[in-house]
This record gives sequence, C-alpha cells and structure tokens, in this order.
Amino acid sequence: MDIVGKIIQVLPLQEGVSKTGNPWKSQSYVLETQEQYPRKVCFEIFGEDRIKNNPCNVDDIVTVSFDIESREYNGRWYTSIRAWRVQQGNVLGQQPAAPVAAPATNSPATPAAPAPMVNPETANTATFDSVGQDETEDLPF
Repeated sequence: MDIVGKIIQVLPLQEGVSKTGNPWKSQSYVLETQEQYPRKVCFEIFGEDRIKNNPCNVDDIVTVSFDIESREYNGRWYTSIRAWRVQQGNVLGQQPAAPVAAPATNSPATPAAPAPMVNPETANTATFDSVGQDETEDLPF
C-alpha cells in the first residue's frame, strides 16, 4: 500500500536487543495527508539500514510504501504500519484534494433575495415527506 503526505513529526529513535541477542532499531514518523480532511498516520521504519536509506525530515513531502500488520499479545491486538520504502515527493502523482470554495457572499452589486414570508400559525410545524403528514415538532431545543 502507498500513501502520500507531509512529515509533521519525527519521533525519537527506539533501539534494543532481541531475545536472540540481535540489536534492532526502529524510527517512527507522523505523516499528514494533503486532502480536504487531512488524516495523520504514524508509521515506522524498522532496521538500521532502512532508516539510513529512507531519511525523512519534518516538512518533507513523501510517498510511503508500507505493510499493515496486527498481532495479538495477552488477549489484546496491536497494529503496526511498517514502511519498507519512503520516496521523496509525490511519486504517485496524486493531486491534493481541491479546497472547498467558500459560499458566495452578497456584494453591493448583487442584491440579496428577500426573506420568505412566514405564516405565524404554521411557523412551529414541520412537514415530513416520508410520513406524508404534518407533525408538530415538540423538541425541547
């Protein structure tokens, strides 16, 4: 799987020694997608060689190729997103989602439409098309 976004945070390097005595390193990063509703994704690069070959800095736009894996430990499930390649730039060629245009405001050259007339006798009723009847709204708010 691939995802494109901007690196917004580089977390501290984690390292240790496995049960078999082999040293390991893991570097985590937080990426923010560049969509209308941006999402933050924390991914990790596991292994000293991969960390060196895939440098990431804050504000870099990157394309991350990753695998998602879940595992169970003591009755709980843990999910990790492990990157196996990080490329600088938007390699997928995806365009960021266009921002939603703000609603047009009435300018002096465009007069505002007049407000509709409201009948005070029917002002507190609502029409429900799915029911086909008028029902009085009795909500407290």
